[in-house]
Amino acid sequence: MIFNSFEFLLFLAVVYILYWFIGYKKYSWQNLLLLVASYFFYAWWNWKFLLLLLLSTLMDYLFAFGIASGNKKKSIFYLWVSVISNLGILAMFKYYNFFATEFHRIFALLGFNLGLPILNIILPIGISFYTFHGLSYLFDVYKGLRKPVSSVIDYGVFVSFFPLLIAGPIERANHLLPQVQNKREFDYNQSVEGCRLMLWGLFKKVIIADSLAIVVDNIFNHYHHFQAATLILGAIGFSFQIYADFSGYTDIAIGVSKLFGFEVLSNFKFPYFSRDIAEFWRRWHISLTSWFKDYLYIPLGGSRVGRILTIRNTGIVFIVCGLWHGAHWSFIVWGIIHAIGFMFLLLRKKNRIHTNYIVAFDKELPDFKESLKIILTFSFVTFSWIFFRLNNLRDSIGFVKQILKSSIQKPLQFCTFNHYGISIIYYVIPFVMIDWWLRRDERRLRVIPNVVLRNAVYFCMIIAILFLLIIRNKGNNNFIYFQF
Repeated sequence: MIFNSFEFLLFLAVVYILYWFIGYKKYSWQNLLLLVASYFFYAWWNWKFLLLLLLSTLMDYLFAFGIASGNKKKSIFYLWVSVISNLGILAMFKYYNFFATEFHRIFALLGFNLGLPILNIILPIGISFYTFHGLSYLFDVYKGLRKPVSSVIDYGVFVSFFPLLIAGPIERANHLLPQVQNKREFDYNQSVEGCRLMLWGLFKKVIIADSLAIVVDNIFNHYHHFQAATLILGAIGFSFQIYADFSGYTDIAIGVSKLFGFEVLSNFKFPYFSRDIAEFWRRWHISLTSWFKDYLYIPLGGSRVGRILTIRNTGIVFIVCGLWHGAHWSFIVWGIIHAIGFMFLLLRKKNRIHTNYIVAFDKELPDFKESLKIILTFSFVTFSWIFFRLNNLRDSIGFVKQILKSSIQKPLQFCTFNHYGISIIYYVIPFVMIDWWLRRDERRLRVIPNVVLRNAVYFCMIIAILFLLIIRNKGNNNFIYFQF
């Protein structure tokens, strides 16, 4: 059951009606309903995955009491047991085969045969996200930022709340749990804003991302048949495909959460208008970036331990970030590329120049210097996406080689566009223009003052989304980040 499906719309309508018309009297009833609905939503994919989610939830719920025991040795023991258990489960399903294969290759070169078995297992959907949910809760309990949750139902809702369960945002216990533990009152304006966000998210996914995917997939899957101009436009197309896809999911998740009275943290703040790579990571997948900063980078010493160790800490964070996305060398290289870009700013002490100020906030267009910074940063990010997209280091390098080779052999190709390039430009340019128009407020669509025009725009968006959902119903329209 995915957000861009008719099954989900029916599921959401039923849960919404039950939630506000039956479960409104007590928050405990609301939570029980949400927990049952979330487990049903997750079991729709594969009921066996639900058993793992239940095990992870119960395990972390119980470990938290041991961590909060007041005895330091006991707390540390339970913290380590919980971390090893969570990461052990994640590693078994997500990384075992990768490392088993790589160790086998290394020892084979030395003349040894390890004989490690390859497991025939399926990666449980959303495991990286709900594992990080649970770990953040346990770390906060250990640091004394919050007490263990007494109700297993309340904690279960925090971990498995269905809008966030599959691909985040990765919520923090101190932000989401207090909302879970208090009664939610129906707020008409909050629900309307939630519907707007859902509509905009579906538009980005169905109209932009899925349309770009048709062209982009063909270019990346047959890159050796295309010239440099088409490959570069294909890389640009994927940059906007993954952005529209993932930020579209996030908008829908935040919108659905609002329908049930929850306010969820932002996950994107117009990252492609960033002026350097440090600003990009403050605006892209914010919940994951902040998680690594708080629970990995700072515990390692952050930037307070001297230049050499700061470089080490930065490298570790980005490599782990790459591995978090998948057990492939291409993801590791993707992380290293971003680490190099970030370290370049870090060594020059320019990684915190653009922290809060949105580009051209008080004017319509950026100046020449800002525009150049945005273009250079976007180009760097787009280059790194090549490694992310192909999931194979050999193909990623082959893609880059094909661009270089074709550029030298046929330089005049950049003066024309084929139908692939035209298709990408057709979707990208309007999307960039809309994103620029909305850049001052990432949480909701700017309301069009004229009621008739506003409703006409909403109506056209709904018709276009429904039309494409129907004609593409049998295709693979999953969100990209579902694989992580």
